[in-house]
Amino acid sequence: MKKEGFDFFQNRACEYFPCHTGVAEEEFNCLFCYCPLYLLGKDCGGNFEYLPNGIKNCDNCTVPHCKNGYAHVMEKYLLIAERIRENAPRREAS
Repeated sequence: MKKEGFDFFQNRACEYFPCHTGVAEEEFNCLFCYCPLYLLGKDCGGNFEYLPNGIKNCDNCTVPHCKNGYAHVMEKYLLIAERIRENAPRREAS
């Protein structure tokens, strides 16, 4: 994928930087600080686990923070949009 300049961002001033291990600091991408793939559950493509209480734990996932994270998220964009539509409140016809 051609680098466009909007697919990488770092916030080294963040108190949590880097918030995950496994990605070199110079390549750590903060663009998706909150992962848009979270709502995809098991279909996100990341390294996650479900805790006994049912919460999805993404501590071991670096997908949105690695060099190709932007491309991975964009590949899942239509699925993300579909899930959002599925969960949107229905409007009453007037």
